[in-house]
Amino acid sequence: MSQTPEQTSAEQGFLSNRRTLLQGAVAASAGLLVGRQAVGKEAASGKVAKNGRIKQSLVHWCYRPYWNVEEMCQLCVDLGVPSIELIDPEHWPTLKKHGLTCAIAGSHGFKAGPNDPKNWEACEEILTKRIKQAAEFGCPSVITFTGMSGDLTPEEGADNCVKFFKRIMPLAEKHKINVCLEHLNTRDDTHPMKGHPGYQGNHVEYCIDLCERVGSERMKLLFDIYHVQIMDGDVIRRIRQHKDYLGHIHTAGNPGRGELDNTQEINYPAVMQALLDVGYDGYVGQEYIPTRDALTGLQQAVALCDV
Repeated sequence: MSQTPEQTSAEQGFLSNRRTLLQGAVAASAGLLVGRQAVGKEAASGKVAKNGRIKQSLVHWCYRPYWNVEEMCQLCVDLGVPSIELIDPEHWPTLKKHGLTCAIAGSHGFKAGPNDPKNWEACEEILTKRIKQAAEFGCPSVITFTGMSGDLTPEEGADNCVKFFKRIMPLAEKHKINVCLEHLNTRDDTHPMKGHPGYQGNHVEYCIDLCERVGSERMKLLFDIYHVQIMDGDVIRRIRQHKDYLGHIHTAGNPGRGELDNTQEINYPAVMQALLDVGYDGYVGQEYIPTRDALTGLQQAVALCDV
């Protein structure tokens, strides 16, 4: 599949490793067949998300090997999931046709970020474009990243990010769009999408400090539960502590960034309840890498988070 210049680094990294990811994954391959055959049947037996207090979303790059956009939209409808996120704006009309939204839009990717001034022009161009597109469509948030540290000290990277985001936020405030800075783990080096060694914003408090210094109500944190668990832990306490800065949430099982099942250590129902307890009303994106039957894994994840 050809890549557009605006595809996120996350998508590019995933697609370049797609063949490796799928080789030998017999269960995942079976999930492709089962998933395609099952789309459209779940509605007959009732939606998985019955409570709907947690607004869930599917992260496009994780499931694109299993379903095309039309199939994924139908799957969302069947599951009771209202969003597909980090999907190119060219697909937003398809989402709208199915009554879905895009919870958060992609932007410049995690490698070349505003911690380095040489990236400012490119980052500003794509963020400006995405903020305007999101406002027109009704997408509430746009993702952003610090970028890789390179030779920059944490202090230098932070100062550069703050200067850059202060330039961007007036536009975001005007259009009422959240700019969500994602925290990523630098610990897992086993797979290009399970960890990101060298990423500068690798601790929650580092990213929160940036948001505080920018000083805009639209500057938020993308709290990825999987990454937080690896780098900082104490997930529920941090949700309570930083509740005012929670702009978006991502899930995955740890270790391994797989399904939210009994092979991993995070208690997702308890974490979802904590989000409700602090009044979080944004979206929770399912962003794990399937390792077995794709449809069964999603049904389980959606049910666990539907507290």
